[in-house]
Amino acid sequence: MSVSTAGPAKAAPMTREERKVIIASSAGTVFEWYDFYLAGSLAANIAATFVPGTNDTAKFIFVLFGFAAGFAVRPFGALVFGRLGDLIGRKYTFLVTMTLMGIATFLVGLLPSYDSIGYAAPVIFIVCRLLQGLALGGEYGGAATYVAEHAPNGRRGFYTSWIQTTATVGLFLSLLVILTLRLSMSPEDFAAWGWRIPFLLSIILLGFSIWIRLSLNESPAFQKMKAEGSRSKAPLTEAFGRWPNAKIALIALFGGTAGQAVVWYCGQFYALFFLTQTLKVDGTTANLLIAFSLLIGTPFFIFFGWFSDKIGRKPILIAGCLIAAATYFPLFENIARVANPKLIEATDTVKIDITADPASCGTLFDPVGVRVFTRPCDVYRRTLATNSMHYALLPGPAGSPVAVSVNGTPVTIADTDKTGASIVAAAQAAGYPKVGDASIVKQPTVGGVLSDSRTLTLIGLLFVLVLYVTMVYGPIAALLVELFPTRIRYTGMSLPYHIGNGWFGGFLPPTAFAIVAATGNIFSGLWYPIIIAVMTAIIGLIFLPETKDRDLENWH
Repeated sequence: MSVSTAGPAKAAPMTREERKVIIASSAGTVFEWYDFYLAGSLAANIAATFVPGTNDTAKFIFVLFGFAAGFAVRPFGALVFGRLGDLIGRKYTFLVTMTLMGIATFLVGLLPSYDSIGYAAPVIFIVCRLLQGLALGGEYGGAATYVAEHAPNGRRGFYTSWIQTTATVGLFLSLLVILTLRLSMSPEDFAAWGWRIPFLLSIILLGFSIWIRLSLNESPAFQKMKAEGSRSKAPLTEAFGRWPNAKIALIALFGGTAGQAVVWYCGQFYALFFLTQTLKVDGTTANLLIAFSLLIGTPFFIFFGWFSDKIGRKPILIAGCLIAAATYFPLFENIARVANPKLIEATDTVKIDITADPASCGTLFDPVGVRVFTRPCDVYRRTLATNSMHYALLPGPAGSPVAVSVNGTPVTIADTDKTGASIVAAAQAAGYPKVGDASIVKQPTVGGVLSDSRTLTLIGLLFVLVLYVTMVYGPIAALLVELFPTRIRYTGMSLPYHIGNGWFGGFLPPTAFAIVAATGNIFSGLWYPIIIAVMTAIIGLIFLPETKDRDLENWH
């Protein structure tokens, strides 16, 4: 496969048409990400509405499964809509994906609770999440390809970097809407019906997005290819059934998007998960902290996209992966010490030992949250992990019952205690904080968040994580677009992107939690993004080509 190149182009002012293309594509994609992220941001309310009973573990598993379901099907959406995009065009395909996303999100806002329609409620919710994942699988590739094919040579990194802001802006918009509602109504009203409003608003966003995108023309590269009759008749077969193209897709995945994905999800989603689930910071405060860090960090997507036009996509991507991998442990340890100092102190002073026959302890790996654990050894370890308590697993004699001690004192676990709640109580009596402890950072208002050194320090640490996100994510759209010829570009770039981000990235929070539960250390989940980021840096350094000077218009 021959690749045409173009030398560095002089930076010409952006035309009115190019500005319209970027605004329309970015606006629609922002709204799609807004829709997709609502399920994660409102996970607790969704679980309370659609899952029966008061079992917090069951609700937590449902939340993880629902969030993961949307990520799991994204590669399939990439295949379906990527093929359509290469056959019929970019514009009409991402109009379809946007409509599908908006309708699925609106339905979640209308969906009756479990108390009204029983198990149909969680089932329909999961179906809506699957539809959202399919839609998002087709949306991103279309928007990135469409903008890149309008961009002049030498400016694609800058032009497509605006698309790269949309995921973060969409998350920020969802957090802003949710926080505004939380602060404008009582907690009881928000829990009862207020959480539905962000989902219902999506129908307004959908109407605006369709209107603005209908005014766009098809991309010039696709129009030229169509006029010449050089469109692919079988994009899937050509992109992944022929080794030269399939090899590029594999390099794009393992040498690009896998590492980009874990750095991105670690800096935004796992950071929020770590604050709320591990450090027990209340949801309002955690969302505000993340929102401020995103607000400060978002312009750097544009900077690194622009910078990649100067020095290349590859060095920025690899540097971001390596720097993140080298600094994750100290960054998250400092976040923990600032946000919940009593918890970190307890990990050093409170010793929890679980002594069990190794044969009675299984693996706790449960990336999609569907396993049910019944053996005491497994149940106790998951309970301690859920409560952010360090423990050591010690081998006991064959056939011996599980024994637990806190600072050397045995814990009596009644037969009626099926979850190990007495272990948690003993650990809290020895020094572990309870949820809502006064030592946990807690500033419920915007002014409060900016009023003391602890919250400002947290915003600074979270900003560093977001900065890593902008390094790896800012140039990735231009890189992926430039790896594939026009005839299979939509299909070719979409699959590695969504496998990387939907699977390697999307499963990061539950996978990291499974590692934490298995090891008894709240920081051990960071090994997952570190290992993937280092793998991507090595593979990318060896195999990933530099693409910034490729001429897309004359490469079919």
